[in-house]
Amino acid sequence: MAINKNNIGNLFYIFLTIHLIVWTAIPTFTNNNLPLDTIEALAWGSNLDWGFNKHPPMSAFLVEIFYQIFGPQDWAYYLLSQICVIVSFFVVFKFAEDFFENKIFCLLSVLLLEGIYFHNFTTPEFNVNVCLMPFWSLTVLYLWKGFKDNKIIDWLLVGLFAGFGFLSKYLFIYLGFGIDIFLIYMIYKKKIDFKCLVSIIPYLIVLFPHIIWLTENNYITITYGFDRTGTGNQTFLDHIIHPLIFLGKQIGILIPLFLMLLFLNSKLKTKFNFKDNKLLFLLAINIVPIAFVLLTSMTMGVKIRTMWMSPFYLFFGVLVIYVSQYNINLNKIKKFNIVFLTLFFLFPFSYAYISITEINKRTDYPGKEEAKKARIFYSNQAQVAGEIAFVKGNEWIAGNLSYHLDERPKWIYNSNNVYLCNKNLECMKYKTK
Repeated sequence: MAINKNNIGNLFYIFLTIHLIVWTAIPTFTNNNLPLDTIEALAWGSNLDWGFNKHPPMSAFLVEIFYQIFGPQDWAYYLLSQICVIVSFFVVFKFAEDFFENKIFCLLSVLLLEGIYFHNFTTPEFNVNVCLMPFWSLTVLYLWKGFKDNKIIDWLLVGLFAGFGFLSKYLFIYLGFGIDIFLIYMIYKKKIDFKCLVSIIPYLIVLFPHIIWLTENNYITITYGFDRTGTGNQTFLDHIIHPLIFLGKQIGILIPLFLMLLFLNSKLKTKFNFKDNKLLFLLAINIVPIAFVLLTSMTMGVKIRTMWMSPFYLFFGVLVIYVSQYNINLNKIKKFNIVFLTLFFLFPFSYAYISITEINKRTDYPGKEEAKKARIFYSNQAQVAGEIAFVKGNEWIAGNLSYHLDERPKWIYNSNNVYLCNKNLECMKYKTK
């Protein structure tokens, strides 16, 4: 189906549907077990709290909702990931409608995102990065609506979705930096008033239970975040090497996107008008967060893990189309389609090939078989009475047992061994594979 002004809506929904089906089906049929981060979220979800040792609670809340509906069906959690992705795509499309008169540009802004592997290849593993995507995009959408219309309801929704974003992953704070800079500048220029501050109310209400949990648990998630960056062992060279590695990876990640864009442009020129509020907004939500991540790496000398950047590029398609829209030649759309379709099917094919041919991956772990062995072992022991109510252990091994056992025992963290326990927390040690 050729792209034209009359079928943009149909093409967009066809694209979302195919993306949803393909990226739910491929891991369902090629993986033997759920990925690590998904099992981890399910482990947390079995024993819900307002935070966990690694992350805030939103990813656990979402998987627990799906578990209560679908139970231990692997496809449901691949579906959950793709729902997060297509909701984000839908939000980006609706956002783009305020930036382009030509709806083809709105569609292109989303199709370009398929060139970034954060939005396809890595998404079968539902984790905090995927969980963050819809709340990141919704915060940006209602921030723009708040700026444009200055309605209380929009500002309240900014705070609500920002709170949910922060409860997904603390990395949301980098979008917060971009938002704050934009709002401060616009208040200074008297383009908006202080009505925007009403967004703080729902934001704090949403965060309040988690803040209490943090104080009661010695800020364990914040400590974990710093540990993941390797903070504390930096040399002078780390302040140079780690930022350069970070920049190099970001350039590599964006190559497919710019390759698609290259087939649309008649001239390699962009237009920047820094008096344009739309452009300033796009720079604030796209470039400023990435710049602050780079600044963090430079000042602290820490590593930035590639997967952390998953939500940062959701509106990058809108930005690059916006600054180059006057040089886009829609007569070249067929060449763009060829490149897009090549990438669109290359990513799932690559995922399937790797999943099938490579062995000893996390997704090859015999979780169901291990749960059956644990059931037999527990049933044959006489020293502990009653059904398995708790599983103690790390998120991976004990989390798999919690997910696959019929009674869905609650997971309790233990760093060394795995224990099967009854409701009175009478436990026996279990040796796993």
